[in-house]
Amino acid sequence: MTPAQEDLLPATRRALLHRVAVAQAEGRTPSLVAAVVRGGRAVWHGWRTSVDGHGPDENVQYRIGSITKTFTAVLVLRLRDEGMLDLGDPLEKHLPGTGAGEVTIRELLAHTSGLAAESPAPWWERTPGSLRPELSDVLGERPVLHPAGSRFHYSNPGYTLLGALVEKLRGAPWEDVLRSEVLEPLGLKRTSGQPQAPHAGGWAVHPWADVMMPEPLEDLGRMAPAGQLWSTSGDLARFAAFLAQGDERVLSAESLREMRTPAAPAEAADLADGAAYGLGLQIQHRDGRLLVGHSGSLPGFLANLTISVADDVAAVVLTNCTSGPQISAVGADLVRIVAEAEPRIPEPWKPLPEAHEAPLELAGPWYWGTSAFGLRLTADGLLWLGPLSGTGRRSRFRANGDGTWTGLEGYFAGEILRAVRRPDGSVGHLDLGSFVFTRKPYDETADVPGEVDPDGWRGIG
Repeated sequence: MTPAQEDLLPATRRALLHRVAVAQAEGRTPSLVAAVVRGGRAVWHGWRTSVDGHGPDENVQYRIGSITKTFTAVLVLRLRDEGMLDLGDPLEKHLPGTGAGEVTIRELLAHTSGLAAESPAPWWERTPGSLRPELSDVLGERPVLHPAGSRFHYSNPGYTLLGALVEKLRGAPWEDVLRSEVLEPLGLKRTSGQPQAPHAGGWAVHPWADVMMPEPLEDLGRMAPAGQLWSTSGDLARFAAFLAQGDERVLSAESLREMRTPAAPAEAADLADGAAYGLGLQIQHRDGRLLVGHSGSLPGFLANLTISVADDVAAVVLTNCTSGPQISAVGADLVRIVAEAEPRIPEPWKPLPEAHEAPLELAGPWYWGTSAFGLRLTADGLLWLGPLSGTGRRSRFRANGDGTWTGLEGYFAGEILRAVRRPDGSVGHLDLGSFVFTRKPYDETADVPGEVDPDGWRGIG
């Protein structure tokens, strides 16, 4: 038997507190609150503050900035899953008259629409949303800067358009839709568009002196779907668990995997940093692990949500200063500390409930030319094909019900795998998008393109 999930070990908890304390002290922020999630629940909360007495706990609200975009993306994926739109649809099909309607919904989600990063002046984060009452005020006279789909270019107005799309198709304000479709089902009672006590105040800390100044608090109006929300470390911990596991009341695990999959071409600098972007989620390769989530900032606040699905660990970091602590690094470090100190205990191996004869006969070694591959039937009913040594093309394959399989990822995504049989019914070779896989290198009995030399293998001489 496997013991029940326990809270973190004392040494791990101290290491987490130390990392948070260093971040608050060296980052010179009035307060910093954090949480760690494992096994679908928060297993640690920590905080540091410059104010004597009771510090911020998991119920104190902070502004979370662009983490709001992930919530908006969930609403859009829900519309897709209900059949109300396709991610390849041009925006114009559902929200006409914006002036940017040729871009697709997928491009808006992935920041590949080519839209400008910001709305026209004055700076929208420090001015009232009432200055931009219409979508045309958000987009301005020159909303498109790059050809759609050609590059990743982060766009706040793009998510404003997605929020307007949600409102159009649902027939209700964006925040009302968010509350009924996401916040209430997931129990996020302390996440809201406007601050609710207890909440932190936002501060700017002087870069060359230990003094502070309060930042203005603005309602973002039309820009709300890009960065309006307030939340707590407790609520974001529950949201992180949802993003990792799914919840059929809100969004399936399959759709969330789609959100976590890179969807935008990476710039050279992004490649160097190991960074990419999915559908409403940032993706980063750091410390040998794949991390997904999102960061956020607004004047007076910084926020970060980081998830390692493979390690089953997530972290939330919130602070109330305009700049200072590198909280994306803090979030990644909190995940790393737990993953390394208390590595995930894998589920017990279990055999398939049944093994069908057809895929079972395909299991084992195969050769593409002289390259050795292995094909396995996995416990989830999929086929896995990959090189037996080194790196190379690999993929899982889903059965199509007609004796063929479709690739799910990488080079073979969407490609068809089929077994080609001899007259006696035995498998002669595998055909994968015209690639021929044989049971031995260049099998002379198989239909190898270009045929096999009749003299076979030989040495030098």
